Amino acid sequence: MEKPKTNLRKIDLLTAIEEIVELSKNSHLEPKFYIKAAIPIKYLCVKLNLTVNQAVMMALFIDNCNDMNINIRDIANHFDCSTTRVLRLMTDIDGLVNRGLICCSVVRNGITYRVPWEVVEAFKHNVKFEPRSYEGLTCPELFGIIEEIMEMRDDNEMSTELAQRRIKELLDANRQLVFVQKLKSFRLFEDDEMLLLIFAHLFVNNNDDNIGYHDLSFFYDRKADFNRIRCLLNNGSHVLLESKMIEYNNDSGFVNRESFRMTWIAKEALFPELNITSMRQDNNRKGVTKHEDIVHKPLFFDKEVAAQVDDLEQLLEETHYRDICERLKGKGYRSGFTCLFYGTPGTGKTETVLQLARRTGRDIMQVNISRIKSMWVGESEKNIKAVFDDYREKVEKMAITPILLFNEADAIIGKCQEGAEHAVDKMENSIQNIILQEMETLDGILIATTNLAQNMDKAFERRFLYKVKFNKPTLEARMQIWQSMLPDLAESDIRILAEKYDFSGGQIENIARRYAIDSILHSESASVLATLMAHCDGERIEQKDGRKIGFT
Repeated sequence: MEKPKTNLRKIDLLTAIEEIVELSKNSHLEPKFYIKAAIPIKYLCVKLNLTVNQAVMMALFIDNCNDMNINIRDIANHFDCSTTRVLRLMTDIDGLVNRGLICCSVVRNGITYRVPWEVVEAFKHNVKFEPRSYEGLTCPELFGIIEEIMEMRDDNEMSTELAQRRIKELLDANRQLVFVQKLKSFRLFEDDEMLLLIFAHLFVNNNDDNIGYHDLSFFYDRKADFNRIRCLLNNGSHVLLESKMIEYNNDSGFVNRESFRMTWIAKEALFPELNITSMRQDNNRKGVTKHEDIVHKPLFFDKEVAAQVDDLEQLLEETHYRDICERLKGKGYRSGFTCLFYGTPGTGKTETVLQLARRTGRDIMQVNISRIKSMWVGESEKNIKAVFDDYREKVEKMAITPILLFNEADAIIGKCQEGAEHAVDKMENSIQNIILQEMETLDGILIATTNLAQNMDKAFERRFLYKVKFNKPTLEARMQIWQSMLPDLAESDIRILAEKYDFSGGQIENIARRYAIDSILHSESASVLATLMAHCDGERIEQKDGRKIGFT
């Protein structure tokens, strides 16, 4: 029995979509389908200001709104027509993307689509979806929207062209902002202005002053476009470098052409409306390792250690950290966090501290233990007190609490000398007592690393809230480390090395560096595995003839 025609005056969006979906199934998109579905299609066209084909496609997308990866093949299957037939409607689909009614992602297997949840909500309430108004924004609000656009571009949910158009519309709608006025006064070409905007986004939204090529490449969907920009940046001829809006970073006094930051002049000119804390932090960051200067390195742990490190990273993430501190204070607990990383040498204790700092945006104030211990009686105690005074000042003045790192702390957290009579022993005990007292009242983050946890005094053991034991890497972890250090090495060779040599990550890195040096001096060996095994054998310091050194 033929379904009665819907009364146009009583129809709503979801009813119209339901009818279009039902009538279009196995329709081959033939003319008679459009005739049968004329009323609901017309309703969508009028209500949403769509073309006929856009109305049909929008109905299909809404019907699949629970699918985050809708593809053209799925739509063609619904119509029981060829994919080519649907591809003829791509101009209409692109129109839906441009209006924000659907999002498009470019993935390895092709193009997929999804419907934003705010669009679904509008349809549920039978109202036309209207994009948010971006007029009259404050500068922080402007950068919040820019971050959303950049994230969508990074997730391939927006093409480079569409992202540029959205940002241009955003700037045009907010010409009252000093940032926009100053940016336009530079009179840059569109591509150069967009690159400066990417730098501004990374600085403002990510507090990033160590920007590499990998941080910029996400924005460009055409590799040739990015390679052109990379070439100009690398040889120093890009207009942003020449006009001193960006500059190279320095690495131990040497220009690093792989790393960039916005210049102080550009920041002062562009960001007068923003309370950029880091712009006022330079004096407070003297004597610390800046988190943005820490080079990314992959870390490989067994499951237990990985879980503990992940928990620490979540704790140190600024939002969680502040919330936890406030709640602990509310319950009358100390809010300081003390962590001990212990285990055999080369297992990644220090590197883990560095990577945690980098990931959570925390600078590191590292304690030089050898400098603390003075030959003059009483000076060592003053030195250790000064360390904690300096750290307290940094915690108070810096926007994000830094990490106080006691690296290789064996010398100061060992067992106390009972009945100490010698001045050196008394000094050691005095230093330990000061550190123990400071740990009790710490308002911040202290991490100590040690290779000799078995020699640690029980008083210290009680005061470390987190204790993470770093084991030698498992076979699987060793294979991952070999792969990360020597990515061109054959998988079979990696397994042989990982199975034969029970090395730590530090030892594997030593061997990889030795091999790299040999390759530079003598060119690459014909037998890579044999060369690496020779280096592995040389890494072990032992008496191969079984003789012992010393008295017998």
